Amino acid sequence: MRKGTAAVAVTAATVGAWSLFRTPPGRFKWQPRDPQAPEVALITGASSGIGAEYARQLAARGLDLVLVARRQERLAALAAELSAAHGVACKTIAADLAQEAGLAQVEAHIRTLDNLAVLVNNAGFGTVGRLVNADPARQQEMVALHVMAPMQLAQAALPGMTARKRGAIVNVSSIAAYVRMRGTVNYVATKAYLNAFSETLQIEQRGTGVYVQALCPGFTRTEFHATPDYAKFEPAQYPAFMWLQAGDVVRQSLDALGNGQVIFVPGALYRGLVALLRTPVLGSALMQMAALFG
Repeated sequence: MRKGTAAVAVTAATVGAWSLFRTPPGRFKWQPRDPQAPEVALITGASSGIGAEYARQLAARGLDLVLVARRQERLAALAAELSAAHGVACKTIAADLAQEAGLAQVEAHIRTLDNLAVLVNNAGFGTVGRLVNADPARQQEMVALHVMAPMQLAQAALPGMTARKRGAIVNVSSIAAYVRMRGTVNYVATKAYLNAFSETLQIEQRGTGVYVQALCPGFTRTEFHATPDYAKFEPAQYPAFMWLQAGDVVRQSLDALGNGQVIFVPGALYRGLVALLRTPVLGSALMQMAALFG
């Protein structure tokens, strides 16, 4: 019995690793821009980092944009840049999706869009510190932003996408979804939710023409760590090979849309790490070792 269990575990790990490392091309078809009825992409957390990069690359593919974030000045500057560079229309919505009013505003706008092709749920943040000492309001905002906002915006987008039999929803998650370390309890839990949500939603949407992806990058050079929560974080303590570029992350994500990999991990290093973390026994041992240093 033990030998049989071990064989099953090894087989599962092998299949899991193979599925992570192979990257078949995406099946989501990028259509030429139709000036009369251009497709639209809505991106949350669009004012910087990965969100801004999604905006740039989707504009280059000819999609009109709805850019959502809290910082109106940043959004306006990005909208002007992309309109001038690619001739696309850019609407900006300054909203805090961790608050009910901001989320309701964006949700209502999605329901008015006749040609929404891509929804990118990117808005998010991290904190450092054990839950026992954490600011309750800040933790509740994280859960609202990482869980409720993607769910409600996806639910608002789905009726139109399924009716048109075309659409893509990208939920920006993290390899943190596979890690258990002190001081990150709600960050890892909400990212794990995004992975499970994306996988199950894709099962529901099978055959509808709507594709779902949970993007799980590792360390990426953005402004993510440029907050008071990460005042003691030193990027230089991690070697250069561990850092991804936002442009590469987004390009790989868009190229892989609909390729069967709902959980998409950019970069060979992080694919290998996730494969190890998903391996029975070995993954648990790695978690326990990581917990010693968390």
